[in-house]
Amino acid sequence: MAGKALYLGPRLKKLRRDLGLTQANMASDLDISSSYIALMERNQRPVTAEMLIKLASTYRIDVGKLADEDADETSARLLGALRDPIFADIAIEPLDIEDIATSYPGIAEALLRLHTAFGEEQLALAERREGGDVISEAGAGASDPVGEARAFLAARRNCFPALDDSAAMLAKSLDSFAAMKDHLAENHQLDLRLTDDGLLRGALRWHDYHRRRIYISERIDQAGRRFQAALQIAILEQEEPIAGLVAESRLVSEDGKRLVRRALQSYWAAALLMPYRAFARAAEESRYDVEALCSRFAVSFEQAAHRLTTLQRPGEEGVPFFFLRVDRAGNVSKRLDGAGFPLARHGGGCPLWNVHTVFDRPAVVDAQLIELPDGERYVSIARTVRGGGGAYGVPSVTRSVAIACSATHLDKLTYGDVVASGDPTPIGVACRMCHRPRCIARSAPPVGREIVPARFRESGVPFDFSME
Repeated sequence: MAGKALYLGPRLKKLRRDLGLTQANMASDLDISSSYIALMERNQRPVTAEMLIKLASTYRIDVGKLADEDADETSARLLGALRDPIFADIAIEPLDIEDIATSYPGIAEALLRLHTAFGEEQLALAERREGGDVISEAGAGASDPVGEARAFLAARRNCFPALDDSAAMLAKSLDSFAAMKDHLAENHQLDLRLTDDGLLRGALRWHDYHRRRIYISERIDQAGRRFQAALQIAILEQEEPIAGLVAESRLVSEDGKRLVRRALQSYWAAALLMPYRAFARAAEESRYDVEALCSRFAVSFEQAAHRLTTLQRPGEEGVPFFFLRVDRAGNVSKRLDGAGFPLARHGGGCPLWNVHTVFDRPAVVDAQLIELPDGERYVSIARTVRGGGGAYGVPSVTRSVAIACSATHLDKLTYGDVVASGDPTPIGVACRMCHRPRCIARSAPPVGREIVPARFRESGVPFDFSME
């Protein structure tokens, strides 16, 4: 400590305010002048070893926490933000980042919020340039609440460390449906019960406020029951932190805010079933084998695939994946982007992608190496999943989910051993944006291309266009 001056101004000020003290009160307790307290709080004087000992003995605090609380995580977040290409020409030393995180936590948080806002604007600009709907949080009119919610999650890389930490604290004690039932009874005086479809009238979960009961459909499987119980706990106990995240955003529509709240409640529920550090470690050990993760954490394929998109905590990042869910008609019902890939925001319409072809082999996992027209390659892991059903005559729907990551991560994936040996499947983001010639699956000609007359020659492709 003698080798380096320690400046703890903002933390000292926070400690004083948390204790309900004025500068004069603290000065009297420590037997120093008020002006010296003011100088330390403005980082114009270091906090000496002797002063740290005085603080510890006078206020019975852990000096280590005063010096290091949250600094490591803030440093990691800052380091992640400063990897943005916009800062590439600025030489910033890691020690400088640590100093900012430790000595100026308010400024660090302000910079992180500005960088998040910058990311949101980049997404909005990309959408406008592509001629798509405005889906940014601050989009003019923000007429698409689903797009607003997607932009909110994408700008934060679908990762919320505070929710992960909160869920991890309860994960060990709430590791089963029975434990969650007991938790709801003891902490909320609510009776959790399984019931048939007659009472729920098609719902999966119902909070009967007047009878103080939570009903969950007995038609859903064990993974679904645990998730619904965890979701109910999130709704009851995580309202304040989730409201804080929504308030910090620039969401415009009320529907957009509701969708984000639901997404964050589901995020917390998934984090309870699959705690961040345990899940990230298991993912790395299994080489991102989704089925192995399902078995390890007793979750569904979709739940495990969904959770893999969230492993972007600064300093503890996993392979960055994006997630897509489609139905047989090609309608995209869910997009999650923890990786910042354009394919995640606009793709999903190419029938050559295995997110569509897996319908031919239900419940079988398929891995595919795909290549976009610009040469970018991805590994796509897809499988069908079933929703609804659970009894004879009850409607169900089969969808396909896919997670994909850059092919640069092939060596980290158990699927990489298979796909690396074959040629990539050429796909496009959308037919109108894909300029690949002779595509038998094409449904529309690309923008800006002239259709070739077929008077003397039949090409055999739906739209034969000039490459000149």
